[in-house]
Amino acid sequence: MDKIEFDVIGIVKSPFKNLEGMPIQPTGAKGIKGEIHLNTELINGLKDLKDFSHLTLIYHLHKAKGYSLEVKPFLDDEHHGVFATRSPKRPNPIGISVVKLDSVEGNVIHISNLDILDGTPVLDIKPYVPQLYEDTCKDLKVGWFEEKHKNAKDTKSDNRFIDE
Repeated sequence: MDKIEFDVIGIVKSPFKNLEGMPIQPTGAKGIKGEIHLNTELINGLKDLKDFSHLTLIYHLHKAKGYSLEVKPFLDDEHHGVFATRSPKRPNPIGISVVKLDSVEGNVIHISNLDILDGTPVLDIKPYVPQLYEDTCKDLKVGWFEEKHKNAKDTKSDNRFIDE
């Protein structure tokens, strides 16, 4: 397998010091505040970011060890293929979340609706622009999530993906 290297562009500061008890998705993290501390040499990349209301964060799930091709996700009692879930136990432990942008001060991006562990390395930040998906998501289907997604707001992380 080919290797690809990424540079960490910043670190997430959040109230979640442990995986257990964290919201499992941004919908369960409404109002939870945090920050992204961007590497100072990248500060010019923040120009005009303040004009957006939401961001897509791409980050490294640095506490995930190994992967499983079939997992039992937080929202279901059945096992599913890892690519049909948002499980952190992935061949490439990459996370994606949409968060609300509150403000930008220097190299610190203040955000809310945060469902990310404190100290998580950030790989990229992109403005969330829903209009880019309008035409391509008209026939949207969400598989086994169809009935389960309603529980995402109140479901918290447990230790099922933590290797002891």
